[in-house]
Amino acid sequence: MPELPEVETVRRGLEPVLVGQRFVSVEQRREALRFPFGTDFAERLEGKCVRTLSRRAKYLRAGLSSGESLVMHLGMSGRFLISEKKSPNSETLGDYIYETHADTKHDHVVFRMSGGRTVTYNDPRRFGFMLVIDDREFDAHALFRHLGVEPLSNQLSALHLAEKACGRRSNLKSFLMDQRIIAGLGNIYVCEALHHAQLSPNRGASCLADRFGKPTVRAERLVHAIRHVLTAAVKVGGSTLRDHRAPNGDSGQFQEAFAVYGRAGAPCPRSGCRGTVKRLSQSGRSTFYCSGCQR
Repeated sequence: MPELPEVETVRRGLEPVLVGQRFVSVEQRREALRFPFGTDFAERLEGKCVRTLSRRAKYLRAGLSSGESLVMHLGMSGRFLISEKKSPNSETLGDYIYETHADTKHDHVVFRMSGGRTVTYNDPRRFGFMLVIDDREFDAHALFRHLGVEPLSNQLSALHLAEKACGRRSNLKSFLMDQRIIAGLGNIYVCEALHHAQLSPNRGASCLADRFGKPTVRAERLVHAIRHVLTAAVKVGGSTLRDHRAPNGDSGQFQEAFAVYGRAGAPCPRSGCRGTVKRLSQSGRSTFYCSGCQR
């Protein structure tokens, strides 16, 4: 599933296509994806101008001139195809899945924009979804009211981690995957951040706070590691698990810099470390870590 860097890459690609443009027509080809589209989905969009395009966790939010927001989630296999008027060629934003092709039979929503471009949402597995939400209800909506801080914002701090970790019995991997604590982190970048911070995924999350509830050195290291890994991934267009193309036509490149993810049995790339990358299962997900330097 696309994680924060991949969703941010898609946002940056869609922004010049959508922002400042009006929905001339919206073609909804299904009643529902993961969830129903909602009452009068197409009608609530047509004629409205997109004022902003932002990201919250792994969600895209298009702010509309009507005082509503179009919320979009890529699910496991969702991607956007952008084509120019009268052009047979299209550009793909968000192709992260092995052995999934942009077959037109999976084109579920088509946006025709006033600038002349067509944006098509294609999703073979149909785990993505779109909803239109009143802006006044956005923060209280069930999808967003429990989300934690954004990991690339100033809200993520060692103090925040210490406050959330104090007294917890869960391990660091589960702690960081909890969207109520940090919004947008997923399996790939949690594994990479823990390696960068030299912290074992099995270590108790309570190690981030001392007996007085204050942040420890480990908490400081972890904040730095999360920011470092996510920033580096966004810079190169995220991680490509198949043939994703960023807005400029390039593939995401961060998978070439993975230190541990998907590298079970390989030597740790950290200078001076003689450890080997191991794989273990935690809460049904594969965790990759170095048996030597992550403690």
